[in-house]
Amino acid sequence: MNTKVNEIKISYSDKIKITDAPKIKCSEDAANLLYNRWDNDTIGLHESFKILLLNNSNFVKGIYELSKGGISATCVDVRILFATVLKSLSVGIIMAHNHPSGKLEPSKADIELTEKVKEAGKFLDIKVLDHLIIAPQGDYYSFADEGIL
Repeated sequence: MNTKVNEIKISYSDKIKITDAPKIKCSEDAANLLYNRWDNDTIGLHESFKILLLNNSNFVKGIYELSKGGISATCVDVRILFATVLKSLSVGIIMAHNHPSGKLEPSKADIELTEKVKEAGKFLDIKVLDHLIIAPQGDYYSFADEGIL
């Protein structure tokens, strides 16, 4: 019997040398990079969750959109998040999602997810550097800056 098996594929373009890639030095660097690459047509309509994939020197390897959701929530599967991180050989991540309402205060679910990912990251030796909430106007909230991470 010939059984077809699906394979997870992650691809990226390596046309840019890693030293030419943006380096994240602070939450503002990450927020600006993510906001400028967010779809302006949907940032105020529905939530999306993305991860910024980083190398050991905090150079950006890529941005991966993990999920798109509804008006006030999106589903994040931590197993898929870490499968992506491991497959891309990244050693650090910054999580981000948008709040279409513009409200920057993290929800209880946001805080619980951040803690869950942080603990799993410790086990896998992957640094979870921040979790950002991005508003449609470009404002942001940083879990790291607020001492929550």
